[in-house]
Amino acid sequence: MVKKFHPYTWFLFSCLSILGIFLFIIPVSTPDGLKVPIALLANGLSVNVVTFIHWFAYVVFIIAAVGSIVMHFVPQSGKVTIFDALFRTHAFWTVMRVLAVVFATLYLFQIGPEAFTSENTSGLLLNPDGGLVTMMFSLFFFAGLLLPLLTDFGLLEFFGSMMVKIMRPIFKVPGRAAIDCLASWVGDGTIGVLLTSRQYEQGNYTAREAATIATTFSVVSITFCFVIVETVDLGHYFLQFYGTVILVGLILAVIMPRIYPLRNKPNTNFDGSSPESRREDVPEGFNSFTFGLHNALDKAHSNRNLLNVVRSGFKNVLEMWFAITPVIMAFGTIALILAEYTSFFKILGMPFEPILQLFQIPYADEAAQTMIIGFADMLLPSILGAGIESELTRFFIATISVTQLIYMSEVGGLILGTKLPIKIWDLFIIFLIRTIISIPIVAFIAHLIF
Repeated sequence: MVKKFHPYTWFLFSCLSILGIFLFIIPVSTPDGLKVPIALLANGLSVNVVTFIHWFAYVVFIIAAVGSIVMHFVPQSGKVTIFDALFRTHAFWTVMRVLAVVFATLYLFQIGPEAFTSENTSGLLLNPDGGLVTMMFSLFFFAGLLLPLLTDFGLLEFFGSMMVKIMRPIFKVPGRAAIDCLASWVGDGTIGVLLTSRQYEQGNYTAREAATIATTFSVVSITFCFVIVETVDLGHYFLQFYGTVILVGLILAVIMPRIYPLRNKPNTNFDGSSPESRREDVPEGFNSFTFGLHNALDKAHSNRNLLNVVRSGFKNVLEMWFAITPVIMAFGTIALILAEYTSFFKILGMPFEPILQLFQIPYADEAAQTMIIGFADMLLPSILGAGIESELTRFFIATISVTQLIYMSEVGGLILGTKLPIKIWDLFIIFLIRTIISIPIVAFIAHLIF
């Protein structure tokens, strides 16, 4: 039975949660296609800061790098301060922050080899007009401030209780992960990663659950899928393409948590404690709906002080800017240089040629080159495969690139920049396994369609 709560608590839960759903999950029609409002807000801000956002990013990179270096020489006190949260990092991440400054310097001042000054490498990330990292600053500003609408006022608790009978047995994750999944598929994979990271740090997911959700459900948005399918000139096959993406994504979501490396992640909370064994059980006197509602109102009641929520939101923004964007800049630049100026990914893709021949994919030699390069950036396979004459092969390449899910220029770099328990080696293994499982399924569907 749901206990009585103050009308203000009901207002916080109902109105602010609905606002969060609208901003992060409900797509609206725009001249550029369907987009979620949070993306429209980020795009609007990007347009207004385009003249200086790359220099702002540069200053943030410098502060992050210098702050991290200084904090290595400052002894940690008992109380964790905002400076600890922003700048006290492992030596490896300090190096990544320094590399972000180096790469940004070379690009912004056009110093050094073309690999570091090209619009196809660092420019793809730091270009003020649509660069990924510069766009992230706008997205993180609104996401950091507004994510509490999804996390702090009971929405996850409400749906978590009702979805647990689906999400737990099938995907090995809590019921509340359904919101992460929806926010990614409809909104953007980066939003899903940020939401998962926050939930993990707050003790709502174990390490294994957080790793599973971030690498399984943080799929690119419907909007970006439109871009990919148009890149390979198959816009008229979008429904078949996206239907295949959903089917393969669900199959992979069932398989991946049950195999290495996700299965081997510790089933412990962020602070190292063990999760409560019956944390998702419905107590006597409740059903799934009333228990979810009770938990939701309890959560909203605990966050009645909106000033604290806003203060926490601004802290989220700073953490995203200082901790995550330099990592995306460093890893993204390295991956794009390898893809653009070396045969690294081409060589790694060679073993896939006989596999694609086995599944009768036309132009298997050209398609094989795209199988690994998606680890650098999800759009690269479609760009490289756009000139292939076979529609079947172009469909195959575009679909595989989305089902692979992990790419270092965005989702991969973002995951590494958070406190999620995932290393770069884990990401590459997950990427490979997803690719290998996807190939026969997508090939079969492609032959049915074409």
